[in-house]
Amino acid sequence: MFRDEETSRLTGYHAAYDEAGLRAWYSSRGAQDDRLDLAIVERATGQVVGEAVLNEWDPGNESCSFRICSVPGAPGRGLGTEATRLIVGYGFETLGLHRISLEVYAFNPRARRVYEKAGFVPEGVLRGALLWEGEQVDAVVMSILAPEWSRHRGRPEPEL
Repeated sequence: MFRDEETSRLTGYHAAYDEAGLRAWYSSRGAQDDRLDLAIVERATGQVVGEAVLNEWDPGNESCSFRICSVPGAPGRGLGTEATRLIVGYGFETLGLHRISLEVYAFNPRARRVYEKAGFVPEGVLRGALLWEGEQVDAVVMSILAPEWSRHRGRPEPEL
């Protein structure tokens, strides 16, 4: 997924692909006590199709950030929505978090829809948060709170 140009754009990942560096970084995830990095595995094939992460843990405020990334070809099959609901549910129901937040770039409406389907709500806009190929791109800040999650478990009522 880090070799894919579109994935890099959607995540704002500027660094050049460095397989040795990525392997070292991923192999160190188990030693981290302030984040949870999980692989998304497609049940039917056993293939890793992305990652879902709770990071930037703030124990004093019972909060953390969330991010998700998929390999090319994985989006559009509901895997991201399912993974988002599972890890957000874990954050609230097992870790006892109160707030989970994220940022999504304005040019990624597909991801924003996944987050909304799981119950995240927009809070504001970080104007010009990303410089991508000479263009400043806004990021929408979204969050979900434990009381919201307890009401709908990642399946909020559709707006009428």
